[in-house]
Amino acid sequence: MFAADAKTLSRIEPVVRRVLIADPNMASARLLLDIMKSLGAREVVTESDENRVMDHAREMEPGLIFTERSGARLDGEQLARRIRRSNLACRRAPIIMMTADATASSIKGARDSGIHEFLRKPFTSADLFKRVENVALKPRDWIEAVGYVGPDRRRFNSGEYAGPQKRTADKPATAAQAAVAVKDQAFRILAASLAQFDNDPMQAARAVKQQAETLKALAMKTSDARLAVAAAGLEGYLAQGAPTKAGLAAPISAILALAPPETLARAG
Repeated sequence: MFAADAKTLSRIEPVVRRVLIADPNMASARLLLDIMKSLGAREVVTESDENRVMDHAREMEPGLIFTERSGARLDGEQLARRIRRSNLACRRAPIIMMTADATASSIKGARDSGIHEFLRKPFTSADLFKRVENVALKPRDWIEAVGYVGPDRRRFNSGEYAGPQKRTADKPATAAQAAVAVKDQAFRILAASLAQFDNDPMQAARAVKQQAETLKALAMKTSDARLAVAAAGLEGYLAQGAPTKAGLAAPISAILALAPPETLARAG
C-alpha cells in the first residue's frame, strides 16, 4: 500500500488543493478522485464533456488538471490547447494526461499540446503520486510562443518519454550558457510571432509581450545596454494599446538586429 510522507504532502498541498478531472469513464474518475482526496485535495470536480470542463476551469481555477486523452465529448489534446491559449487564471496549471493508448505518437501529441505529464492506464497510486510530485515540486520553464504554449518540452518528465533533451543534464552547464540559450529562444519566438501574427493575433501579441519582459530582465542581469534599450522600445510600443503587425515590425526588428544570423535561420 502506497503512503506519502507528511512533509511531501504538505509541500504539494497548494497544487492539489483544487483538482479538475476530465474523464468519460465514471469508475476511473472516481478512483482518481479518491486518490487525490487522500493526497490532500479539498475540492475535486469530475466532468466528461470538454466544454463543461472549460466552464469548471473558469469557475474553480484548479491548481491541477487531469484529462483522459479521448472520449465521446472529450479530446484531451484539444482541451490542453484550449486551456493554454485561453485567458483563464489556470491556463498555466499543470495538466496530466491519462490513457491506456500509450503509443509513441500519443505521447508526442500530448507533449506538443502543452501537458506536463503523461500517465498510462491502469496506474498505481505510486505512479500517480510520482507525476503529481513532479508537477508540484519540479517547476519547468514556461514557453509562450505562437505554435506552442506550455511547459518547456525539453524537460518533459514522463517516464513514457524517451526523446532527446529531456532531463536536467540537458540544461546549459553555466550561467553564461543559460543566458545565451534564453536570449536565443526569445529571439526565435519574436521572429516567429511577427511572421505568424495574422494567424493568431492574440497569442502572437501575448508571446511578444512575454519575450519583451524576458529580454529586458536578461539585459539588466547581464548589463547588456543595447538589448535593454531595444527591449524597452518594444515594451513601450506594447503599452500604447492593441498591437498590430505593422506596428510591431520596427521594435521587433531592432531586437532581432542583435541576434546572430544562425538564430534567425533556426526561427524559420
